[in-house]
Amino acid sequence: MTAKLYCFGESGNAYKAALTLTLAGIEWEPVFVDFFGGETRSPEFRKLNEMGEVPVLVDGDRILTQSGVIQFDAVARSGKLGGTNDAERAEVLRWVLWDNHKMSSQAGTVRFLNNFLPLEKRPEGVIPFLQARLMGALKVLEGHLATRDWMVGEGVTIADIACCSYLYYPEPFGFSRADWPHIDRWLDRIAALPGWKHPYDMMPGNPSDRA
Repeated sequence: MTAKLYCFGESGNAYKAALTLTLAGIEWEPVFVDFFGGETRSPEFRKLNEMGEVPVLVDGDRILTQSGVIQFDAVARSGKLGGTNDAERAEVLRWVLWDNHKMSSQAGTVRFLNNFLPLEKRPEGVIPFLQARLMGALKVLEGHLATRDWMVGEGVTIADIACCSYLYYPEPFGFSRADWPHIDRWLDRIAALPGWKHPYDMMPGNPSDRA
C-alpha cells in the first residue's frame, strides 16, 4: 500500500519528509493540505494530527507526525540515510535535532513572516531578530561543510535532508546562496542525487497558486 503524505509545497518541514521518503525508496503520494485556507486548524485535520501541523504520514494503520519522526522511521524501514555505524548514527541524530531547534525553526518562521503574512501584520522587530539567529546557524553550517561533502560520513543522510530543506526556497528570508560557498556546493550535491526535486515540484502547493 502506498503511503500518503499530507503536505503542501511551501512547507520546508513537509519537504524534509517528502525528500527523505523519496531518497529512501519508499513509495508515497502527496495529499494536499490547504494550510493558507485554514485546513490545519479544522476539527477534521486535528483528528489526524492534534498539533495542527504538516507533515503527516499515513501508512496503513500507522499515523506519524513531525518531520524528524518520519525521517527516522524511513531510515528504520529502508536501512538508508541513517549513517553506517553507531558513531555516525549519533551524529545524524545530533544534526537533525540541531536543525529542528536552531536552523529550520528560524528559517521557517522568518520566511513565513517575510513572505506570507500581510505587511501590516508583521510584528515589529521580530524579522531582524530571527534573521540574526538564522545567520548564526548558517555560520555553523558553513563551517561544518568547509571540510566535508556531507553532514555526516561519506554520503547523504537525513541530517543533510533536514538541514537543507528551507534553503532551496526562492522567497527572500535572509539567505542567499552566493554568500555561503560551502553551503552552495553542498546544495548542488544534494540536488544532483537521483530522485531529487525542488519542493514546489515534489509537493502540491505554490505561492503562484494564490497569486
